[in-house]
Amino acid sequence: MPTLQQSALKVALAQLGQHEQPLGSNWGHPVQDYLASVKIGFPASWCMAFVYWCYEQVSNGKNPLVKTGGVLHAWNEADKKYRVVGEPLAGDIFIMNFGKGLGHTGIVEKVDENFVYTIDGNTNDSGSREGIEVCRKQRPRNKIVGYLRYT
Repeated sequence: MPTLQQSALKVALAQLGQHEQPLGSNWGHPVQDYLASVKIGFPASWCMAFVYWCYEQVSNGKNPLVKTGGVLHAWNEADKKYRVVGEPLAGDIFIMNFGKGLGHTGIVEKVDENFVYTIDGNTNDSGSREGIEVCRKQRPRNKIVGYLRYT
């Protein structure tokens, strides 16, 4: 039986290519659904809401993630037993901190020696933290502050 993380990753993979409508609006379906999962009813940055929504789809009403649209809030409020600052695994939630309260997140798909390959919401082909769609990204390991692991 797949773990919660593996199941959430499968949901994220099925969302590849989903985008804002209109582009650049942080709105439209399914983005509104991602935001609604964390009780946000207006256009907003949605990378953390996307991750929460993916886990919500497979957690049978018992989503262990902090219910928030804020990446750094999710990291800071998560029980320490879920924080990992070591080797990432598929399905982990990666956390990036750009300072001044700005972060970015997504779900780890796979890893190699130098990079973490991820599925991110609210990004684009250039890897922006304020993008337009769900994409596969290649992220340097040294840009990630840690991972949340909900098994």
